[in-house]
Amino acid sequence: MNVRRLIPTTAVAGAVALGIVSLSACAGTSDAADKGSSGKLDVVASFYPMQYLAEQIGGDHVAVDTLTKPGVEPHDLELKPKQIGELGEADVVLYLKGIQPAVDDAIAQAGVENAVDATTLTTLEKHGTEVGHEGHDHGTEEHAEEEAGHDHGSEAGADPHIWLDPVKYAEVAQGVGTALEKADPAHAADYKKNTDALVKKLGVLNTDFADGLRNTATKTFITTHSAFGYLAERYGLDQEGISGIDPESEPSPARIKELQDVAKKDKVTTVFFETLASDKTAKTLAGDTGLRTDVLDPLEGITDTSRGDDYIEVMKSNLTALQKALGAK
Repeated sequence: MNVRRLIPTTAVAGAVALGIVSLSACAGTSDAADKGSSGKLDVVASFYPMQYLAEQIGGDHVAVDTLTKPGVEPHDLELKPKQIGELGEADVVLYLKGIQPAVDDAIAQAGVENAVDATTLTTLEKHGTEVGHEGHDHGTEEHAEEEAGHDHGSEAGADPHIWLDPVKYAEVAQGVGTALEKADPAHAADYKKNTDALVKKLGVLNTDFADGLRNTATKTFITTHSAFGYLAERYGLDQEGISGIDPESEPSPARIKELQDVAKKDKVTTVFFETLASDKTAKTLAGDTGLRTDVLDPLEGITDTSRGDDYIEVMKSNLTALQKALGAK
């Protein structure tokens, strides 16, 4: 196994500052008369991780509308004309470039000036051949073909799932807080207070993960959706994805055989699947290798089947699932 490089747990101040500069004034200064009938700042969030930040930081001063409704797989979102129109009318649009092509296209075509791209508020990385086991090529030509047409991240090949790393998510939260302060200066103090409170909660979550996964029987986990690259790198784990970053892509027979070998070599106990996509492949692989299946939630949406009511609760459930699967001591 390659020696893994752990991401420092300190915030990347330079990246946050760069992201803040790129907000392009973020809709300028809005007063109550500009905020619609509710008298609140109108915020449109592309999907749940952006919605959570808007609600936690905005509090009573914002009215949040989410483009991706509960139960909808974000990658496959198609926007209605009304939703596209709302983008242009919003005081602030929060999105994460590379996750939802339909949203990226709509923002570009509509010329939305008040859009905040979360990928500019932290540093993105590529999670492919460099993440995993020596000799396991996660970047094969076949896999590249599966991923064709999916622009995952603001730079080619970058992994956009930054919210699954509490430290990177905290960096994004700080940038979103600054954006709301600029868009609604009258309530800047409240936005700053709420941002600080959220960053503190995410810091506690990071500590829980670091402590909870420090001593485990194995460091390898298998998942249907390669969404956990940042989380794996943060806490010294090895993610082995059945498919790629796109949760609907099908693995090749060679990849299935490779995963069977990995499971045996690294004493893997569990194949994880997610709540918003089919568990068929996970159960097939688990059945062939005698492994268990369990849920590792990429938190792209909260539904009635989610193991928790919000980001913090579901992430704690993910930690519990990982501890069980990895044999935490």
